Amino acid sequence: MNGEIKNGTPHRFLFVSYDGTNTDLAWTVAREGHTVRLCLEAEGCEDIGNGFVELVKNWKEHVDWAEVIVFDFVGEGTAAKELREKGKLVIGGTPYTDELENNRTFGQEELKRHKVRIIPFQEFTSFDAGIAYVQENPGRYVVKPSGKAQNLKQLLFVGQEDDGGDVIRMLRAYQKTWDEDIDVFQLQKRMTGVEVAVCGFFNGKKFLDPVCVSFEHKKLFPGELGVSTGEMGTSMFWTPKSPIFESVLRPFEQTLAAEGYVGPIDINNIVNGNGIYPLEFTARFGYPQICLQQEAITEPMGTFLYKLARGEDFMIRTKRGYQVGALIVVPPFPFHDPKTFESFSEDAIVVLKKQSLEGIHIADLQEVNGEWLITGAEGIALVVTGSGTTMRDAQRQMYARMQNITIPNMYYRTDIGDRWVDDSDKLRSWEYL
Repeated sequence: MNGEIKNGTPHRFLFVSYDGTNTDLAWTVAREGHTVRLCLEAEGCEDIGNGFVELVKNWKEHVDWAEVIVFDFVGEGTAAKELREKGKLVIGGTPYTDELENNRTFGQEELKRHKVRIIPFQEFTSFDAGIAYVQENPGRYVVKPSGKAQNLKQLLFVGQEDDGGDVIRMLRAYQKTWDEDIDVFQLQKRMTGVEVAVCGFFNGKKFLDPVCVSFEHKKLFPGELGVSTGEMGTSMFWTPKSPIFESVLRPFEQTLAAEGYVGPIDINNIVNGNGIYPLEFTARFGYPQICLQQEAITEPMGTFLYKLARGEDFMIRTKRGYQVGALIVVPPFPFHDPKTFESFSEDAIVVLKKQSLEGIHIADLQEVNGEWLITGAEGIALVVTGSGTTMRDAQRQMYARMQNITIPNMYYRTDIGDRWVDDSDKLRSWEYL
C-alpha cells in the first residue's frame, strides 16, 4: 500500500454510492483498465450501472478486496474514518464533514468559528414560530429545510416580497403538507449578488492546487424559471488562486487535516460589492460537478483517485479555459412520480448517432444487449460536458455533443453558461477574479 504507483498498474476500486452519483466515475476508472465494483444503496437504484461495471449488494463484504474505497455521499463518514484508521485507502467523509453538510446550523456556526462572515439566520423547529418571527421582523428571507428534507430541492423557497408575506404564506402551506417531513428549517436573510461555488480536493493533509470555481444553474427552465432542481447544469474554470476560496475554504485547512478528510469539498456563496457570504457545504463529490471535473482533469481518473487516497501532494493537471456541463433528463424529472416514469421513460433507449463517448457521462442507465436503457426512477439520463478556451467555445462543444444523442422525451436547458458574461463582469469589478 505504501509502494510507489507504477504507470499502467491496475488497482481495485470499490465505489459506494447512494443513488448513482459515482456511476460514471466508476465506469471511467474501469475503462482505464482498473478492476471496479460499485454498490448503490438507495431503493430503486439496483440496476443503475448494470452492464457498465460490476455491481455488488453489500459493500462491506468487499472491503478486504478493495485497494481504494470511494464514497460519494454524506452519512458514511464514520465508516470512512474507521476504514482509514485501519489503513485502508479511502476517499470520503468523516462525522465532522457529514455534520457540516447535513446540519445547516452547524455549518454556519463552524464558518463563524473559523472567522468567516455569514448571512444572518434563525433556526426553527415549528412553523408557527417561524411565521411569528417573520411577522415581527418583516423582510425578504430564504426558507431552507435542514436534515433529510434539504434533499427535497422543491422545498427551498426564495422570498420576493419586502414584508415577508410570501414567506409566511409558504410556511403555512408547508405546515399543512410537509409537517411530517420538515423537522428543522432555517430562515436566512436574503442576500443579492452573484452565486458562485468554490471547490478544492483535500488529500488528508492539505488542499491541492488548482481549485475550481463553478456557477450552478438550478432551475428547470432556461432563464432561471420553474422549479428548483438539484441542478440542471454548471459552468466551471480552474485557477491556482481564488480570493473566494481563500476567504471561505482555506480557513478550514487545519481542521480538515485534523479530521483526516480525503476528497473534494465545496461551498457555494453569494458575493457582492460588500463581501463574500457562504451558504452551505458539499463535503463529497458534487453532481454534476464531478462530470465537469472529469472533463477538465487531464490525467487518468484512476491515477488521480489513487494518489488522492494515498495522501500524495501533487499538482492537479487540468485543461486551460472553461468547462460546461448539462443534464439530459426525461419525465418525471425533477419530480418523483413512479407512474409517469413507468409510462414515459422506463427502459427508454439512448441512441448515439456517432459512437463517440467524448463528453458523454452516464447517469441512471443500464446496458442490456449492447443498448443503453434508462432505469432507476428519477429520470436523469446523461450529463454532457464540453471544454474550450472561452466559455462560449465550451458551450458550443457541449451542445454539439448533445446533437449526437437521441432519447424519447428528453429535455435539457439551452442556456448553461450564458450567465458568465454578466457574472464575470461583476466579479472582476469586485476583484474576486
